[in-house]
Amino acid sequence: MSSESVSTVPNAFAARREICEAGRRIYQRAFVAANDGNISARLSEDRILCTPTGVSKGFISEEMLAICDLDGTQVSGPMKISSEIRMHLEAYKLRSDIAAVVHAHPPTATGFAVAGLDLTECVLPEVIVLLGGIPLAPYGTPGGPDIFEPMRELVGRYDAVLMANHGAVTLGKHVMDAHFKMETVEHFARIALVARQLGATNTLGEGHVQELLDLRTRFGITGRPGCQIPSTAGSNIPVGTETDELVAQITRQVLQQLQEGD
Repeated sequence: MSSESVSTVPNAFAARREICEAGRRIYQRAFVAANDGNISARLSEDRILCTPTGVSKGFISEEMLAICDLDGTQVSGPMKISSEIRMHLEAYKLRSDIAAVVHAHPPTATGFAVAGLDLTECVLPEVIVLLGGIPLAPYGTPGGPDIFEPMRELVGRYDAVLMANHGAVTLGKHVMDAHFKMETVEHFARIALVARQLGATNTLGEGHVQELLDLRTRFGITGRPGCQIPSTAGSNIPVGTETDELVAQITRQVLQQLQEGD
């Protein structure tokens, strides 16, 4: 992996602020409890800025953050790094295009993971364009290399993955990008849960999905697999449904998110 191919955060000082801000947000939104979760950012080819163990992400400060190399050796910071940072390190080794990782336990999305359910149905246009699907990785024991192995194939292809009986992980170009993807995961899970409780989930058919996937090319979003199109022909959305306004609406929303990430 050459340094030219590695995506890094543009500013180490900004990365520290973003990690603390993302920590506060995931704590305030109850995506984590107590000292759960961890956040990291790639500063260079072999330096990772990360949250320490034993501290609530809602109360973390910049001086608490640590730096380690890709082997997990801590090179700076007053507090010990989390053992789960190895999951982040493996993701960085696998994905040279990412520069941030967020791991949390958002309740609804984690509920799907505990129930053995993924979030790959073609339902929400925003999710289809920005994330594709959100698959479920088999269980891996936390705190060591076993946690990542069941996820490896999915992390290599997706920016958001549910972890069976554990939580979720999201990958991004910078910390807030990864954090916003975590928000999208939980938002989608809440909507999916309500739809299931109401007894019906209207999925988009192949034609509608293809229009949304075509937007990826226009936005330069590549390499993310699509959602699971139902095997039955057609869509649960009526054939006569007007899609022009839908596509225009999603275009505006995606452009806004991409601009916020600049």
